[in-house]
Amino acid sequence: MEQAAKGGEQSASRTAALPPEPATQAEALRRQAESLVASFGSADAAARLSGLRERIGGRLVFTTSFGLEDQVVTHLIASRRLPVEIVTLDTGRLFAEVHALWAQTEARYGIAITAFYPRHDAVEGFVRGHGINGFYASIEARKACCGVRKVEPLGRALAGASAWVTGLRADQSTARGGVALAEADAERGLVKFNPLLDWTREQALAFAGENGVPLNPLHEQGFLSVGCQPCTRAIRPGEPERAGRWWWEEEAAKECGLHVGPDGRLVRAKSALEMSA
Repeated sequence: MEQAAKGGEQSASRTAALPPEPATQAEALRRQAESLVASFGSADAAARLSGLRERIGGRLVFTTSFGLEDQVVTHLIASRRLPVEIVTLDTGRLFAEVHALWAQTEARYGIAITAFYPRHDAVEGFVRGHGINGFYASIEARKACCGVRKVEPLGRALAGASAWVTGLRADQSTARGGVALAEADAERGLVKFNPLLDWTREQALAFAGENGVPLNPLHEQGFLSVGCQPCTRAIRPGEPERAGRWWWEEEAAKECGLHVGPDGRLVRAKSALEMSA
């Protein structure tokens, strides 16, 4: 009995002496995000993107929808030949102007933008169940359509990526006001990086003009934020720039699901900061 007790004590002692377990993936992502914010929070957008590549190994993916901000980020990546993959989600309901700009952008920068499409069986199932324009019927139906056409393809586009680069700006809407330069996306197992978070629309327009960045002609017709054609209208004077997206819904519900967490809320900067408090 004494030997067993001593053996147990020795085992407990050895266990206590073991080093702590390595940080979980979520903790590691939070630390990476916080380090990026601390190091590049006051840097310009080009330095931010270069810094991301220096700090984060593995596959970096930038998702573009060919909007103003996305075209600026594409210019920063392509003109500096940064090793960041540029991908897009072709929902099957885009404006013809978006496809034209897609081709123009590839020609301008000598790049190939990888497309991810919805799974045909999922689209067929949605249309059978809701109708071709069934997304107008309810918020739930619209979100189901976005899930099929955007969220699921995004998951494939980001599979295996270490970081996800976006064109989000904090002043695009009230809901996006809390985004940070870098955020831990534990659900997808990567760092989300928003190099233009503190830019204004005016800054992005000025940069595009000075650098010959190709832009969507729909912007000049009042379509400041361009999504799927049946879900986008031109905004009216005095409206926020994303008011034309899902224009038949209440303002608070206007996110497609790409930038929200598993609870349905927009992933915001304070979640990462709170963890370090």
